[in-house]
Amino acid sequence: MTLIKSISGIRGTVGGYPGDNLTPLDIVKFVSAYASWLKEEKKKAKAKVVLGRDARLSGEMYAKLVEATLCGLGHDVVNIGLATTPTTEIAVVAEKADGGIILTASHNPKQWNALKLLNDKGEFLSAADGARVLEIAQQESFEYADIDNLGVITCKDYTDYHIQHVLDLKLVNREAIAKAGLKVVVDAVNSVGGIVIPALLRALGVKEIVELNCEPTGRFNHNPEPIPENLTQISEKMKECGADVGIVVDPDVDRLALVCQNGEMFVEEYTLVAVADYVLKHTPGNTVSNLSSSRALRDITLAHGQEYNAAAVGEVNVVAKMKETHAVIGGEGNGGVIYPESHYGRDALVGVGLFLSHFVAEGKTMTALKATYPKYFISKNKLTLAPGVDVDRILEKVKEKYASEKITDIDGVKIDFESGWVHLRKSNTEPIIRVYSESTNEAAANRLAQEVMDVAQALL
Repeated sequence: MTLIKSISGIRGTVGGYPGDNLTPLDIVKFVSAYASWLKEEKKKAKAKVVLGRDARLSGEMYAKLVEATLCGLGHDVVNIGLATTPTTEIAVVAEKADGGIILTASHNPKQWNALKLLNDKGEFLSAADGARVLEIAQQESFEYADIDNLGVITCKDYTDYHIQHVLDLKLVNREAIAKAGLKVVVDAVNSVGGIVIPALLRALGVKEIVELNCEPTGRFNHNPEPIPENLTQISEKMKECGADVGIVVDPDVDRLALVCQNGEMFVEEYTLVAVADYVLKHTPGNTVSNLSSSRALRDITLAHGQEYNAAAVGEVNVVAKMKETHAVIGGEGNGGVIYPESHYGRDALVGVGLFLSHFVAEGKTMTALKATYPKYFISKNKLTLAPGVDVDRILEKVKEKYASEKITDIDGVKIDFESGWVHLRKSNTEPIIRVYSESTNEAAANRLAQEVMDVAQALL
């Protein structure tokens, strides 16, 4: 497996050979590069870095390497242990730290891990800063600290801090949630969400919580990506126990998927749509999602008399567009909610607080609430790439093929047809072309996807 170095961090599988996988040597190399970049960026020899990790089997081992490497470069480390990605982002700001590192491969299976790198705002590095880190790594010219200037490690827990932060948001209505007497099922796929989400729900006053896969063992009970085919267990549990809401998070808890009372998926695309509807009712303003997200957010935004904008895929791109357009809510259709009133990062805890406030205010079942939103269906597919494939040439040829349609090429190629759209782009995290399509029903979305995939496949 090739080590993947991108805007989303340094990602790879555990084991194997340096440079091909995410080995201990690669951890030391890229953390040294990041630590060197901090010195360069902050113009000081000693910085403070927050370190958090999800519950992956390799997490503790790699955390020790990250700690030692940062200290070896002379930086102080605040290790917050098992922590969600958004918790780590918030901790960077709370600690007035110079940066942060999160050990997580997000939705990837257990053999994967990654270094997610943060700046002093608790946000992912820009493309330019990320490129500079990779340049330093390639040079491998690291100056480590002498014996009198090694860094110091401090251990803290920011879980309660993050939960209180959610409770303090003006639009999170704890009183109404507690009064509603909800029964909620949680599937945290055996990672840090198993600690954080039940604790948040208790703090919100949820009366009954049914926990699935909430032991943070790192041995994921199912594929950790929160998409319908991986969520059969919670679907059955919802029907069995008569719960009101099902909550699913990925291993680092920046994505939120919801399940209806009858076991049907609310669909992760509609997490952001529902939360945005709630936010816009109380704080009018603009919205942003990425090019691969549903048109439903655009429709809801326009219905509220506000402006919608699309960004390139990638949290850092969505955040940049949100800042540019002064958006009050935004995110990605993978269940990633970004609420600037809290912080500029995808946050499933914030998503839970806002969604449940909306849910109890509406007084509808999950299926009835979903029925109030524009009906779209997104088909998510992928083309696996062989080594050495020229993806850019393929995308250029696809663009030429559909030149008569509306084309957006700020991130791969998006083709807007009258009946829907298809978006093809290189994955930042896997050796694949992601092919997303949307139309008003499943069959139409699949037809659009298959047509364009056949064209692309012929070019592979």
